[in-house]
Order: sequence, then C-alpha cells, then structure tokens
Amino acid sequence: MMIVVNRDRAAIINTPHGSEIRPLIDRTTSTITRCSLAEEVLPPGCAVTPHHHRETEEIYYVVSGRGTMTVGSDIRAVQQGDAIYIPIGQTHTLNNTGVEPIRLILVCGPAFSYEDQIFYDKS
Repeated sequence: MMIVVNRDRAAIINTPHGSEIRPLIDRTTSTITRCSLAEEVLPPGCAVTPHHHRETEEIYYVVSGRGTMTVGSDIRAVQQGDAIYIPIGQTHTLNNTGVEPIRLILVCGPAFSYEDQIFYDKS
C-alpha cells in the first residue's frame, strides 16, 4: 500500500524549544514501525532540547540554515547540505546560530516514538 503525505497538509507539532515539527511518514500517519520521516523548522536563536533515544538511530539532514550540532561530546558547525548521524543513546542538540530558520529532515529507525526519548534540562 502506498502512503503519500503532503508537507503542506501535515500536522504541525510546536515544541517547547520553539520549533515546528511536521511528521510526514511515521507512527502517527501510518502503521509504519521500522523508520520515520519528519521535517523540523528551528528558528534563529533556538536550540533543540538536549535528549537521547534508547532504541532509535537518527539522521538530521540540513535543508537550509546553519547552526552548531552536538552529539555526545562532539560539537561541530553544520550548514545546508550536511547530514548528521546520531547513534542510539547519544545525547544530542542543535543550536541555530544563524539569522534564518534551520529547516531539517529527520529520519529515524525504528520509527520515532515519544516513549523512546529522554530529555535533559538545558540549564
């Protein structure tokens, strides 16, 4: 069975750290369990709340914008065209250090679930 979800008609999740996430193909839009795809838009000056996943590998793909990505103790500048692999169990965050929103594609395997993420206090 083919599943088609148009980005412009996808649900919008407003996160506590100020971004918008649009689940495209995931557990909320289908019966998929082995992988998922979403888009996130992170405004300038905002940062993804540091967190890790117990069972999920993740890839961030930067469609536009720039920032600083932290995975474990590794910190790197990232920009449009960069793909960042996040291993299972690694604490990670992305800080938008640019002047425009960062637009990201988020790929998870197995499919993203809220129960699988552990957040950390940013202070």
